[in-house]
Amino acid sequence: MIDRLKDLLHFIYDVKGLIQWGGLSLVCAIVFTETGLFMGFFLPGDSLLVTAGIFAKAGYVSLAWLLVLASLCAVAGDQVGYAIGYKTGEALYQRPDSLFFKKKHLQRTHDFYEKYGSKTIVIARFVPIVRTFAPVVAGIGQMDYKRFVSYNVVGGLAWVWGMVLVGYSLASAVPNIDKSIHKVILVVIFLSILPGVIEFWRERRRARG
Repeated sequence: MIDRLKDLLHFIYDVKGLIQWGGLSLVCAIVFTETGLFMGFFLPGDSLLVTAGIFAKAGYVSLAWLLVLASLCAVAGDQVGYAIGYKTGEALYQRPDSLFFKKKHLQRTHDFYEKYGSKTIVIARFVPIVRTFAPVVAGIGQMDYKRFVSYNVVGGLAWVWGMVLVGYSLASAVPNIDKSIHKVILVVIFLSILPGVIEFWRERRRARG
């Protein structure tokens, strides 16, 4: 069981292999799952989109279709998350932890929402794990639907276009960067978790103070 789980995680985080194996369809499926379903909180959204941008420059996938379809999936994913939160309400906080659901992630997102308000729907796009649960918390809080949709569209477009075009620009500026793709992925992952690490460090300092 543990060996199978390790193999699954290795497959998921081999974003270069994912794109080569599943192409644009798999990229879109992962973007939708990470933003719309609880089980997607561990998926490599940022590094996947940056890598997809690099591969678009190399001609493996269409840049135009990548931007359009991934954006649609990102927006649709958050819509599903909002609907889940709206229908389940506070009862979701009573749900027991499982492999694909952790209440601590829901609480962390709630705290994030309390701090940034409606802008959370946009800001959370760039924060791993939080982006999965942000629309759910918005649904639980019954955030005005029209406002949610507008923030959702802005956030989805900013995230997808930002990440993809970063990868595309890197591939344009650095020849043969696809041969060092694993280094790029590590940098993206580091930058993705850095805000969370900084916030954790700040909270520790406040607690000690």
